[in-house]
Amino acid sequence: MSEFLQIFSLSTWLVLAGSYLLGSIPFGLLIGKAYGVDIREQGSGNIGATNLGRALGKRWAVAAFLLDFSKGILPTLAAPYFAQVNTGESLYLGILAGTAAILGHTFPLYLRFRGGKGVATAAGAFLALAPLVLLVDLVVWGAVLWWGRKSSLASLAAAGALPLLCAAWAPEYLHISLLVLVLLVYRHKNNITRLYAGEESEIQGPQG
Repeated sequence: MSEFLQIFSLSTWLVLAGSYLLGSIPFGLLIGKAYGVDIREQGSGNIGATNLGRALGKRWAVAAFLLDFSKGILPTLAAPYFAQVNTGESLYLGILAGTAAILGHTFPLYLRFRGGKGVATAAGAFLALAPLVLLVDLVVWGAVLWWGRKSSLASLAAAGALPLLCAAWAPEYLHISLLVLVLLVYRHKNNITRLYAGEESEIQGPQG
């Protein structure tokens, strides 16, 4: 705990603020705007990759997913270097930076805190933190997507599996995995309602 408290220098706060602001960049919305489309008025109204794909096609969905993914991995990897913390403290700062980026995507300052669902950004953060956990979680996501043909169901299944995988292989990341689970369930609440009612559309591709 003392190591955790020691990392909160001015440079650390600046790095975390930068991680949040980077996470807040709504790439899906910006790509749509560049083509004259406000994706908040299309399909589900979500600013992520899946809804962008509905409006502009799969290649732009892939582009938005990769950009949102980068918002998770880049600050998680770079934060310890920019904040100039000791090796023993870098684990904590990486977790905090990844968390800040995920929160930025989900509750972006630029959009009055109405953001995406956080799947891509969380995946990026976990690739930096625990690659094996992410790999197995992607297998869960892919298997559920193949079986259920619903991206929201696959995303929820992967979110639910994440804390279990962390508890088994990477317990140091259990707290952030639980945060990801809570955020994804909250942001998918409308999808959960439609799934329960049997009204959720079949979509292939990750929810942004």
